[in-house]
Amino acid sequence: MRKNSIKILLAFVFLFVGMLALPTGAKAADHYTIGTGPTFMPFQIQDNQGTYTGKHPGLEIEIFKAIAKKEHFTYTFKPMELTANITALEGNQTDGILAALMITPERKDKIDFSDSYLSVGLTLAAPTNSKIKSWKDLKGKTIAVKAGSTSEAYAESVQKKYGFNLRRFKDSNTEFNDVLVGNTVAAVDSTATVEYAIKNKMKLHLVGKAYNKNPVAFGVKKGTHKKLLRQFNAGLKAIKADGTYNKIIETYLGKHSTVTGSTKIDRSFIGLLRDNATSFLDGIKMTVEITIVAIILATVIGVILGIMGVFPNKALRAISTTYAFIFRSIPVMVLAFFVYIGIPNLTGQKIPLFVAGVATITLENSAYTASFVRGGINAVPKGQMEAARACGLSYLTAMRQIVLPQAVRIMVPSFINQFIIALKGTSVLSAIGVAELTQQGTIIIAKNMEGFKVWLLIAVMYLILIGILTWLSNAVKKHYKLAD
Repeated sequence: MRKNSIKILLAFVFLFVGMLALPTGAKAADHYTIGTGPTFMPFQIQDNQGTYTGKHPGLEIEIFKAIAKKEHFTYTFKPMELTANITALEGNQTDGILAALMITPERKDKIDFSDSYLSVGLTLAAPTNSKIKSWKDLKGKTIAVKAGSTSEAYAESVQKKYGFNLRRFKDSNTEFNDVLVGNTVAAVDSTATVEYAIKNKMKLHLVGKAYNKNPVAFGVKKGTHKKLLRQFNAGLKAIKADGTYNKIIETYLGKHSTVTGSTKIDRSFIGLLRDNATSFLDGIKMTVEITIVAIILATVIGVILGIMGVFPNKALRAISTTYAFIFRSIPVMVLAFFVYIGIPNLTGQKIPLFVAGVATITLENSAYTASFVRGGINAVPKGQMEAARACGLSYLTAMRQIVLPQAVRIMVPSFINQFIIALKGTSVLSAIGVAELTQQGTIIIAKNMEGFKVWLLIAVMYLILIGILTWLSNAVKKHYKLAD
């Protein structure tokens, strides 16, 4: 029995490690993985299916597609928030970054940039009825910026001069909505992005003219992918020569541009649900898939570690206790970045997003599962084990036939509750770009700027999912006649 248990544990360990080391698949020559923003208007615009295949996929996306066509290379876009994008580039998860990245001296220390394809200015945006007319009006007040962006850097550079405070957000939409609800008085962002938000009925206005213009370019990790940079620069030159570049710029930034991410937006709850049904369903599917796979793996690992935690062997108990302590102590978001960015940075091997998401939720939940499995076993009176041993049963046989059947009744509610915790925990994975329900909501909101309505719809979807699991939990408790 002991040998079989060890074999099962080793087999699972090898399987789990193998998942982390899975290659992303054989890549053809000149195929690149490009990190980009999920939706940063008007630079990237995902359609309702979460892809960049719509009529207007965004200024940067169209430029890159035209360049790839000229230079005969293929690509896969990997949408992430800006800070995750930069981290992924440093961790070798992506080959390049296309995220309205302004060229700054600080970034040039880490990134090799292509020729610039645009100059982007920043602007101060305030509500239409605001009394903020200039930077001087910001003294003692708080403004919103996007974390890791050039707008944040600029705001920091003039913060002391004008005496305001900063509040940082991960995307422009959240930043703008914070201003509109009055938590902050103004926001600093790309002029083009603010103008796009105004087109989408956001009640903002530009405070003054654009300033602090910086060149925007495509980037690769410093010292790598020189061929990709050469291809990008050659393709950019070619599309400028044949007029393609000017057409793209006019479409998105021209005086008569009507690009708003969607030709018509039904802003009612039913309309938003209907128009974005595919994105919502894809988000729910991804959330449920990650939860199911992760909870199965977490249960297997947790049960093994929980049993190890009550073994007479001190080494096995130490392994169980240490594992539970480590992965219960690390915040889920930190764990997600470590799995998705940190491990590839150490190994040089990319990890698919789905695998990274499953690994993150598995590691956290297996630690909690190990703890309540150990607690469930310890809750069984010690006399049960002693009596079994006195009858001549071995430790493992007594554990399997006498102790565990009683412990399972104690642990069943905890297993169901852990399923619920795992499902809610998947929302954190949006930080690394996993297209689960929360990430899909962020993308949808960035297209239509209907933050309140979309988040309410997503909250209802989570309530339904959690409600189903709660009903299941109650049914199981009733079946086994268990109390909370």
